[in-house]
Amino acid sequence: MFHHLSSLQINIPDGFATTAWAYQLFLEENGLIPEIEGLLKDLDTQEFSNLPAIGHQIRTLLLQSHLPEEVVQAIKVSYGKLCAQYDLPIQVAVRSSATAEDLPSASFAGQHESYLNVSGEADVLAACLQCYASLFTDRAIKYRHDHGFEHLKVYLSVGIQKMVRSDLASAGVCFTIDPESGFEKVVLVTGSWGLGENVVQGAVNPDEFCVFKPTLREGKNAIINKKLGSKAHTMVYTNPGEQEGRRIMNVETPLAQRERYILENAEITQIANWALKIEEHYGQPMDIEWAKDGVTGEISIVQARPETVHSQQGNALKVHTYTLLEKGPLLVSGKGIGQRIISGVARILDSPKDAALLQPGEILVTDITTPDWDPILKKVSAIITNKGGRTSHAAIVAREMGALAVVGSGNATEVLQDGQLLTISCADGQNGLVYAGKLAWKEEELDFSHLAKPKTQTMLILGDPDKAFQYAAYPNDGVGLMRLEFVINDSIQIHPMALVKYHELQDENAKALIDQLTHHHRNKEDYFVEKLAQSVATIAAAFYPKDVIVRMSDFKTNEYANLIGGREFEPVEENPMLGFRGASRYYNSRYREGFGLECRAMKMVRDDMGLTNVKVMIPFCRTVAEGEKVLQMMADYGLQRGHNGLEVYVMAEIPSNVLLAREFAQHFDGFSIGSNDLTQLTLGIDRDSSIVSDLFDENNEAPKAMISMVIKAARETNTKIGLCGQAPSDFPQFASFLVEEGIDSISFNPDALLKGIENILAAEESRQSRFTEQVREEPDGRVLA
Repeated sequence: MFHHLSSLQINIPDGFATTAWAYQLFLEENGLIPEIEGLLKDLDTQEFSNLPAIGHQIRTLLLQSHLPEEVVQAIKVSYGKLCAQYDLPIQVAVRSSATAEDLPSASFAGQHESYLNVSGEADVLAACLQCYASLFTDRAIKYRHDHGFEHLKVYLSVGIQKMVRSDLASAGVCFTIDPESGFEKVVLVTGSWGLGENVVQGAVNPDEFCVFKPTLREGKNAIINKKLGSKAHTMVYTNPGEQEGRRIMNVETPLAQRERYILENAEITQIANWALKIEEHYGQPMDIEWAKDGVTGEISIVQARPETVHSQQGNALKVHTYTLLEKGPLLVSGKGIGQRIISGVARILDSPKDAALLQPGEILVTDITTPDWDPILKKVSAIITNKGGRTSHAAIVAREMGALAVVGSGNATEVLQDGQLLTISCADGQNGLVYAGKLAWKEEELDFSHLAKPKTQTMLILGDPDKAFQYAAYPNDGVGLMRLEFVINDSIQIHPMALVKYHELQDENAKALIDQLTHHHRNKEDYFVEKLAQSVATIAAAFYPKDVIVRMSDFKTNEYANLIGGREFEPVEENPMLGFRGASRYYNSRYREGFGLECRAMKMVRDDMGLTNVKVMIPFCRTVAEGEKVLQMMADYGLQRGHNGLEVYVMAEIPSNVLLAREFAQHFDGFSIGSNDLTQLTLGIDRDSSIVSDLFDENNEAPKAMISMVIKAARETNTKIGLCGQAPSDFPQFASFLVEEGIDSISFNPDALLKGIENILAAEESRQSRFTEQVREEPDGRVLA
């Protein structure tokens, strides 16, 4: 990288490296090869019962040997030249790098040792010898055996690189691919205060920043998500005489720093831009380490290696989904790795030395895993750690082994009991949930490989941004309905007007909760805007450049009231289903400023982040005049229909939308049929009433007549029209009806997509067959229908 990428203005600390030939010379000059071969012949390669003893003997043998004089002199000369470049004394990192290391198919991550904060010729030479010895750590011996490498045909180079003073600032890791889903359009940057070793080892729960590559290249604000980690410890240099024999140590991070992001937006963007250039140079997804110097303020790239999990996998169209069928007591949670559900017995271990207590298939529960754990991790079905993030050692090893992991749980070793039966669910793509007992779950395989692409667009219904990258791999034409309610309820939790009028709130408990949730933001309103924008941006990025149609909030008053601070702003209605909901809220003084926050979030996503594939949809718009009012409100808040290509849709879910569809089409760019509300209002059935619920039927001729009318009007006015709902997947005849009417798109929940596509294809095939039968050839060769 220093040779090829420094010219691209990527900061890479200078240094030098010993060669693999130098290591071979070391073995030959000390006559080590026969002795190492003899020791390895005695290794138990079945149970590895004597691995610690064999490894210790080989390392002792190497450490008692001497470096060849020509290697010593070469190191001294190069170290002297490196030091001469700087006015003040420098510290270096002395890193091991084996010839088989950092392959796309075998990372060797953490198998060999690195030594930080090294200074002076004697210490550098000693660290080089220790690196040679680390080629035979227990974990490295086991790793080579498991991956089929011959021990004495793997050689070691030692890299000596000027240390970046990140002990006074921050450091971390970034991937040029989402490490969990394999989604290739993002850069994930993680980091913590102090030296980056804490992030690599998983000793802290780091900050996370997700950056979208396509809009990053366009110079937009491409940071689509930010998550604040607890960052409980900071790794720093030791002072002379302090912590004798150690060059680094962990100290507690001050509270003020824990509650701050480690990087400014411009710095996150700089790292992501460099990551793009590094990925382009190597032509594959990369795992990169970065560091910020606390003295100069400069950021540097200190290491890069190929990503080793998703780069080796095909893009299969067979997807396994997991769904919990019951819920037990939730014991702990953290970041989930693995997208599956398993059950097993917990085994709480403090150290790899306790490996004999771990039985095959058990769940390892520990504070943190280091590379020393690697030889025993193949025995486990899952790993639960107190510390760590999605780029930590435990997370990376779990992905390589195909095991589940819940990292950064905080207190798993305190809450869980040794021998306890657990169920772990990482099925939602982001969160790892640990339940007591063995719970029932369902596993399904969705096989899209045999399906043709329908002419009718098939889109998804989504609300949860944590699953967006996973679902983007399904065959789809975009998102036909993104519900904001899920994000507001689960992520934001606060009524928007309670943020706007925070100082007028009477409920002190609500104010305390709001303070707790919003204290990382400049003001209360920004909390709502930024959280909503990041959730929408994550889904928009996942499906970019396909359409993502975002429906503005459509809570009913009783649902809004359940948000924090909501009861002070919501009336009590006898029938909220038909009351103060949808478009009527947006221009009303009770909610107008809350709608303004929603508009600011959409403007941020489209104009600032560059995700112009986002379209906005207005729900429950009763009259054309009401639609005009809402469009004017949006324009007042900077969300002008037509500006920057913005399209605005309207839900077709009220009979007035159908009867006046041609008039509505003059003000909106598309319709989305809400078949549930349209059926409810056509048949006069309250969907919330269990007494008459058996009369609710989307296949009834009356709502179908309404649907037919609005599709016809949309086609006459050249307005796009789709439908979002379960019926086309549940009822083949309903899918056939929609296809016959000529609908443009149908949107499905992800679990119903496969069945929905099958029903659409069958309907399109049937329609084509009937058309073919109706065609006859005239004697003069003309073909008429």
